[in-house]
Amino acid sequence: MTNPNPVSGSPDKEPATEAQEARSEARATPPAPAGDTERAVPATAPKQPAAEEPRPTLGRLFLDNLWAANTVTVTVLAVLLAMLVGAVLIIVSDPEVLATYGYITARPADALNASWTVVSEAYANLFKGAIFDPDAVGFTAAMGPISETLTYTAPLVFTGLSVALAFRGGLFNIGAQGQATIGVILAAVAGFALPLPPGVHLLVALIAGALGGALWGFVPGILKARTGAHEVINTIMLNYVAVYFLSWIIIQSGVQNPNRSDAISKPVESSAQLPRLLGADLRVHAGILLAVLATWFIAWLLNRSTIGFELRAVGENPDAARTAGISVTKTYVLVMVVSGLLAGLGGSNMVLGSTANALTPLVIAQIGFDGILVALLGRVKPWGVLLAALLFGALQAGGNRMQSYSGISLELVTVLQALIVIFIAAPALVKAIFQLRAARAARLQTSLAKGW
Repeated sequence: MTNPNPVSGSPDKEPATEAQEARSEARATPPAPAGDTERAVPATAPKQPAAEEPRPTLGRLFLDNLWAANTVTVTVLAVLLAMLVGAVLIIVSDPEVLATYGYITARPADALNASWTVVSEAYANLFKGAIFDPDAVGFTAAMGPISETLTYTAPLVFTGLSVALAFRGGLFNIGAQGQATIGVILAAVAGFALPLPPGVHLLVALIAGALGGALWGFVPGILKARTGAHEVINTIMLNYVAVYFLSWIIIQSGVQNPNRSDAISKPVESSAQLPRLLGADLRVHAGILLAVLATWFIAWLLNRSTIGFELRAVGENPDAARTAGISVTKTYVLVMVVSGLLAGLGGSNMVLGSTANALTPLVIAQIGFDGILVALLGRVKPWGVLLAALLFGALQAGGNRMQSYSGISLELVTVLQALIVIFIAAPALVKAIFQLRAARAARLQTSLAKGW
């Protein structure tokens, strides 16, 4: 006997009639409470089609995504926040301005005017010392600020790339300071000890510095690959070894300047020095061109080469990379060697460029440690590192003028750098302050699928 009421939708039975479907839906829908007229709508009421939203324009999407919580926006806002906090520190550190706040309730204009004057003057001198001085007369005076900025930028690019490359490979290279120190030692020794013609002499000195840094990077790399020793501990210890080796070798016979009694080496020959780009009166040299070339090479290496793919794969997941047939041991060693080579080139810039022409205990300054900050600020991406190094170079160059003309302590520039890194390292704080919204990947994919 057949069922007189076949199940609706069954593929092997007759479809239910409209009346049967209406009765079944009425039984499945619970009765609405008394007085609730809004929900007491028949289940069979036709649905109104939703109004189609207009598709946003390309410009609207660009502005929305630019203001979304992406890395560029967070970085720019972090710099602005750091400058705002720096302005507060400038006001607090000036006793004359601080005294006006003692009677701010009686004469608030005095405190506001004094604060604006000291902050605007400080940041104006920072700009004039780093970018351009509108009151400068002559080519040398006009190009002096940007020349100083690029001079400070060049070695920071190399050490920043050193740290960034190691980080992309899953290693934290704290040893850029030591690698740059060994690089500057070998570059300087090659610069004053080898009698070579001009072009060859410079090339040999640069190669010597690069090999010195590569050797100092190979040691923690092979220890990490073969024994699992942590690269942070090894590189920190090697930093001390390099610093003490520099202090020892400067005073050795054949290295120390015979005409000096203090710890300073013989000067590097002019044939081994990087040529200056804007004349002898301006310090910017060809090292900045080498820095841009190195940035392009590392970007190509990471994004376009097989070695770069293996490096990034090991950095993301060493176990998965090993399963895929990638040699994690070889990659670790290669990453640290190339990182050391870059740091060695950064150290070579300090003695073959215009910063110094001889070895001293402080010739390397803090470019290795500053390279860590540059790499973090640049989001460990090559071109980001270049821009971050340019910012740090500008802060250093402008800080010198700010100290001379405004009486602001040079340490305040270091505080600004630290604040920038703090805000960069805490993007959630920046997002909360400026009420940034997270970028929605689904929305972006939908926009791209629709052709914007």
